[in-house]
Amino acid sequence: MRIVIQRVTEAAVRVDGRTVGSVGRGMMVLVGVENGDGEADARWLAEKTAALRIFDDENGVMNLPITAVGGRVLAISQFTLTASTRRGNRPSYIRAARGDEARTLYQYYCDHLSALLNDAGFENDSHAPTPGNAVEQGIFGADMAVSLTNDGPVTIIIDSRLKE
Repeated sequence: MRIVIQRVTEAAVRVDGRTVGSVGRGMMVLVGVENGDGEADARWLAEKTAALRIFDDENGVMNLPITAVGGRVLAISQFTLTASTRRGNRPSYIRAARGDEARTLYQYYCDHLSALLNDAGFENDSHAPTPGNAVEQGIFGADMAVSLTNDGPVTIIIDSRLKE
């Protein structure tokens, strides 16, 4: 699995002209699932996302995780993150996991991340979403319009197969 995390001041996703998910300060995460990925990949990425220290502390140093700042997460499924551009100029998506498998792992990532954020005391923060809804989502497989204001900008790519 591959994710792209962007620290945002706001982000939203619309489907058919209707907003289906939005957050203020926090993260917008694009999630790509490849053939051969499993729950261990999704769990590792969710744990990495929850613990990633990309928010400023009182000294202006990126030293705090999302739970420390009352941030929220908007997660969007995006199969194009699996693109291969080795040959020619037209990307190949042959590595992308198919339908139900990708949907299951994307949802597992979102659910596990939500549980981690809630377990970290996220539900006691007045800025946090209601318990069980710590991660806003797009609609899997839909044609989505995503907007965001990248804060920093801070953009980080994490691949469960590289574990850097």
